[in-house]
Amino acid sequence: MDKQSAIYVAGHRGLAGSAIWRTLESRGYARLIGRTSRELDLRDAGAVEAFFASAGIEYVFLAAAKVGGIVANNDYCGDFIRDNLLIQTNVIDAARRHGAKKLLFLGSTCIYPKLAPQPLQEESLLRGDLEPTNEAYAIAKIAGIKMCQAYNRQYGTTFISAMPTNLYGPNDNFDLETSHVLPALLRKIHEAKQSGAPEVDIWGTGTPRREFLHADDLADACLYLMEHYDGSDIVNIGVGEDIAIRELAELIARVVGYEGRLAFDASRPDGTPRKLVDTSRINGLGWRASTTLEDGIREVYAGYRQAVLA
Repeated sequence: MDKQSAIYVAGHRGLAGSAIWRTLESRGYARLIGRTSRELDLRDAGAVEAFFASAGIEYVFLAAAKVGGIVANNDYCGDFIRDNLLIQTNVIDAARRHGAKKLLFLGSTCIYPKLAPQPLQEESLLRGDLEPTNEAYAIAKIAGIKMCQAYNRQYGTTFISAMPTNLYGPNDNFDLETSHVLPALLRKIHEAKQSGAPEVDIWGTGTPRREFLHADDLADACLYLMEHYDGSDIVNIGVGEDIAIRELAELIARVVGYEGRLAFDASRPDGTPRKLVDTSRINGLGWRASTTLEDGIREVYAGYRQAVLA
């Protein structure tokens, strides 16, 4: 990419997409193209076709997706598989037909088997059963990976796929019904502090371990891959270390200043026991994450408080 390349960031208002947009902007890329879901419904093949036919897009960051936490993935599994298959199929195919030079497809580490060896290596894909609570979303993402690989093989495209671990950062979703664990905990604990509640109810046992990647680190990695990687093999993006959900809740409580009790409800589902990714491949390409979890949470909490008070 050069600074005048026409670059489309699909999902530029979301957590990952907005971070990619900010990073591109900060580095002087002048021709960024974004459309809100109201302006362009990526589930509509005709609308996507018309958009690509007129926009002259050279590079694509495909960060648009229907996302959510355990509850949303489990309760709305039909919506998750349908919408994600439509979004990625329409964008990937239009990019191919209209001659995009390169596309980066953002997947998720939920593509890996529930009981895959830890840390999760790229080679574990399709070597076991998926976590049932997010199977529909994972299958859609696996289809996107395989579509990129098939297009590279048949059409000679350069469509790459990156698998980020759990993300957090500016523009995160704090809705308690549809958000991921970190923003949900942050909101719950903040509201408990504000109300003076003696305890916070938290789903699960607190024992599952998760890895958390700041969205700005993800964006940096995506640009790095666009500039340094042309392979069809998937690439994990992570920090290389994880934390128990109980420890995460305690860290958030310290950041928020909440001194009440954290009550873990073992009758609720835990999800995958552990999700730590092997970052050897991307580290070998020369990239590493730079944001510590505590620093990242402090930044996100400051932004959340500002938004709540606005």
